[in-house]
Amino acid sequence: MRTTRVIIAAALAMSALLTGAQSASAHGDDARASEHESGISDVREATARFHNISVAIAAGWSIDLHDVNGIDCIDNPAGGMGVHFVNGSLVGDGAIDAQTPEALIYQPGANGSMRLVAVEYVVIAADWNAHHRHAPRLFGQTFELVPAGNRYGLPDFYELHAWIWKHNPAGMFADWNPNVTCP
Repeated sequence: MRTTRVIIAAALAMSALLTGAQSASAHGDDARASEHESGISDVREATARFHNISVAIAAGWSIDLHDVNGIDCIDNPAGGMGVHFVNGSLVGDGAIDAQTPEALIYQPGANGSMRLVAVEYVVIAADWNAHHRHAPRLFGQTFELVPAGNRYGLPDFYELHAWIWKHNPAGMFADWNPNVTCP
């Protein structure tokens, strides 16, 4: 009888510990999700003025990212990215700042308008690797390494898309958005 009570007490104690650990883990996940959303909100606030493309151009972003075939609006069968307006001095600085993405991505409209849909963080791999041991990370996401020989004619680079202005059913940080098309 005493042995049974000891086993039951031990089982209850273990259950309480596991429940507490699960609760702490869930709380940690909620905290990370909150930090993630807070970071995205900060990026939205920092880039909201670039809905006006003239403001983006005046601030140093230009349509200087074309693929090796001269195509401005990037898409493929998985979806589109859109037109990348890039700030070359940011791409070449070897740093990542969440508030200042290297590229602003616009979806062309039927009437020639451009709608801001995403931002992209880009850093040349050699510049990043000279000062860091691991690939860059933002918002809990590890950047993708795009090797040389890519469609942009760039050396190895790290990149991360954030679809902060247009829903992406493939995920906020997916490269391709099936809801974005190029004319």
